Amino acid sequence: MQRRQLIQAAAASVWVPLLARAQSAWPTKPIRIVVPFTPGGTTDFVTRLVATEVAKSLGQPVVVENKPGAGTVIGVDSVAKSTPDGTSFVTVANSFTVNQTLVKKLPYDSVKDLRPVALMGLSEHVLATHPGSGLKSVADIAAQAKVGQKLSYASFGPGTSAHLAGEMLKSQLGVDIVHVPYKGQAPALADLLGGQVSMMFGNWPEFRNHVQAGKLVAIGMATARRSAYAPAIPTLAEQGLKVESNSWNGLLAPAGTPDAVVQRMNAAVNQAMQSPAVVDAFQKGGIAARSGTPEQFGDFIRSEIARYAEVIRRAGITADN
Repeated sequence: MQRRQLIQAAAASVWVPLLARAQSAWPTKPIRIVVPFTPGGTTDFVTRLVATEVAKSLGQPVVVENKPGAGTVIGVDSVAKSTPDGTSFVTVANSFTVNQTLVKKLPYDSVKDLRPVALMGLSEHVLATHPGSGLKSVADIAAQAKVGQKLSYASFGPGTSAHLAGEMLKSQLGVDIVHVPYKGQAPALADLLGGQVSMMFGNWPEFRNHVQAGKLVAIGMATARRSAYAPAIPTLAEQGLKVESNSWNGLLAPAGTPDAVVQRMNAAVNQAMQSPAVVDAFQKGGIAARSGTPEQFGDFIRSEIARYAEVIRRAGITADN
């Protein structure tokens, strides 16, 4: 027995340093980051921008893979079920915290099956319409809806922040506006520009050029006070609506991913957020940079789950409306 214990102790004395070196040597393989949205939106833009800098820092290729569908559930689930070896991550947005309440049979637990790594950016929302709609203010929306004018609003998909903001708009105005969900912001924006839908809550960075060119009309910013990125546009609050909406982006890893990997990836992302390329792109795009520890991002996620659960309950929102 004593001889066996000595052998086990000797093996452990070899294995522990090897394990420590393996984790400290991470990454030894290319890294995959899943974006659960279609290409072209803010989440995709932020992920690709940060991934480029992270690849330089870690010395391994970082491949971004778009996997949209089911209100981001498909892409997130693919990473939640991945091997937790530090090769798979997913960038999530508000919908990740909404789905914990909105989706009845979610194939993963947002808190238990994924690990927070880093918060990255936040984009303010604007409510915009097509010039041909004749809508220029919240009062116009209420007036048209109340005389029976058929109105519709686009969203990035069921359960996204744009969906919830649209439902809050309907609830506060007491009118009916048809929800038209898309598999991401890019196709929704394309149909808004084409006049196929009446209005949409969307990320200011993607809407700014279209508003400035007169291709879209900005009804108002969904912010508590006038935006530093669009100070000339009134807020929805100024027009009597209590609707605040934005899109944030953060990185998650499968549960079970080693602490050393999570901490190093967090450091790499935070370093990327300070790089001249990211700082310049964020400033030009109107994206507010966010950073912090994995623990702080975890606290943020839990607070967002609670906040959206209350919004869903009060507005009576379901995955079907």
